[in-house]
Amino acid sequence: MTRTLGRVRVLPIPMVAALLLSACGLVAGTPLPTVAPASAGATPTVAPSPSASAPDGDLPPPFPYESLGDPTTVTNPYLPLVPGTYWRWEGVTVEDDEEIPHQIITMVTDMTKMIDGVSTIVGYDEDWADGELVEAEIFFAVQDDDGNVWRLGEYPEEYEGGQMVANPAWVAGADGALAGVMMPAEPARGGQSYAQGWGPGVGWADRGWVIVDGDQDCVPAGCYEDVIVVQEWDIAEPLARQLKFHAPGVGVIRVDWSGSADQSQESLELVEFRQLTDEELADLREKALALEERAHDTLPGLFSDTERMQPI
Repeated sequence: MTRTLGRVRVLPIPMVAALLLSACGLVAGTPLPTVAPASAGATPTVAPSPSASAPDGDLPPPFPYESLGDPTTVTNPYLPLVPGTYWRWEGVTVEDDEEIPHQIITMVTDMTKMIDGVSTIVGYDEDWADGELVEAEIFFAVQDDDGNVWRLGEYPEEYEGGQMVANPAWVAGADGALAGVMMPAEPARGGQSYAQGWGPGVGWADRGWVIVDGDQDCVPAGCYEDVIVVQEWDIAEPLARQLKFHAPGVGVIRVDWSGSADQSQESLELVEFRQLTDEELADLREKALALEERAHDTLPGLFSDTERMQPI
């Protein structure tokens, strides 16, 4: 499953040749070398498990508890999480040579939730495959005083035939989980890769790396300049990579893939970007609160130390 803002489930190693890609020369599905640059940190060779420790270089940096003057105001231009914002991406996922229509919707609520002693903004995702809701999720984010956006956890529900079959949640401060960077304050090609979070209880260990900047791109929602491309990967799946194209003032405008032909090959484009109406925002609030209620009911050990959502 792909999460455009809240979560990533398939992905792998940043490669040395990625730095050689021109801003407009990135081709989806292009195999990349399998040698990580020194600046990207060590490449792990084992998958995380509930009892595993993160390999050196894969844990997130220390969370800046003392630099959170206004944590729920997330204005990073490449990942703005403004309450009431709505994104809709459409495309296909190719699995076993079959194209499956795919749609992801992300919205930012006007609710906050205390996670690990920090007030976070609450986002909401829906993942639709061939017209069926296969996953819904709330996720928790903040922005520090320097402009870095951090992920402090998520509660997803996965569905089959309308029934929940899994809810692999993690939240910073519980069961060894750590907050990670969703978007650096000044993302630029050639910088270091970064851990997007560490949830050892569910094997959550995604990383990101900016491989292109200054790009131009057009999608149904519009044409954009100064686009950056972030390669993301799950350290447990080193042969699969996901590419996310971020435009300033908007966020993710395109999702694509590069790497193993055996991976789920997903291509999405932003087709709608707008602000919710008051009625839509009220409906969103009800959906997010319902997910939170189930989180507390089904995973009391994980969420027992988190306060319930509050309006901004």
